[in-house]
Amino acid sequence: MALTTDPVALDQWYAVGSLPVVAQITRLLGQEIELSAGANGPVVRRCDTGAVLATRQKWGLVFATFGAPAAELFDIAEAHESDRRFVPCGWVTMRASGLRVVENFLDMAHFPFVHTDILGSEPHTEVPRYDSEIRRDVDEVWATNCTFFQTRIAATESAGDFVRLTYRVPTPFTVMLYRVCPSAPDRLDAIALFIQPMEETLCRAIPLMWLVDDRTAQAELLRFEQVIFLQDRIIVENQRPLRLPLEPRRETPTRADSSSIAYRRWLKEKGLRFGTTGAA
Repeated sequence: MALTTDPVALDQWYAVGSLPVVAQITRLLGQEIELSAGANGPVVRRCDTGAVLATRQKWGLVFATFGAPAAELFDIAEAHESDRRFVPCGWVTMRASGLRVVENFLDMAHFPFVHTDILGSEPHTEVPRYDSEIRRDVDEVWATNCTFFQTRIAATESAGDFVRLTYRVPTPFTVMLYRVCPSAPDRLDAIALFIQPMEETLCRAIPLMWLVDDRTAQAELLRFEQVIFLQDRIIVENQRPLRLPLEPRRETPTRADSSSIAYRRWLKEKGLRFGTTGAA
């Protein structure tokens, strides 16, 4: 597969590796790229031409782009708070469109069935009504006033409760979750999922967490998040088509899919083709 011609996909920042840089060859938008450690920081090159891509370093990750993004990387306010635990959870590769992965992250309805006795359980299967919107001033998708019964609301907790969640999609291939912190109810834990779209139906992703938690061992925090993510991989890889349909008639949404509807509408407005059923 060759580098996509989709200008919307080309003009984005993508996470392509972690710091410190480990030399490797990987793929981005159908093109092989090489990561290496240069004298002045990470270097990302196209393998076919040797051209050096623009890069950024943030949140312990290396970002690269083939194009000219209209904006710099967005901000995560919680990342600036010194008392938070920063937990990078490792890369996971999935045979699916990265857009499918974002949409699955937004989907609360699957919690009781895929993450049984962790993020949900029967009979608590209803997704209460919540609000979704495209915030034009920042060009992001947000879902607010989300509530759901979760069996374990965090790695520190063993009892279930209704939790309040907020979702944010700052770029087509990035999604975030904010949840009330059990140990500090006036603050929000922040979880971000950065996706590297390698090909239209192949991607890898890394969750990063900024938590108000000074008790839980790092290994337990990692295990809790990785179990959830690996459960999601099974579902995402079995969705058909692997690419994300943007035409509303292709898949029938329900009230619980409000955030997905807003996300797909946002992608369609942008004209994004890579990773969708209309991609080329």
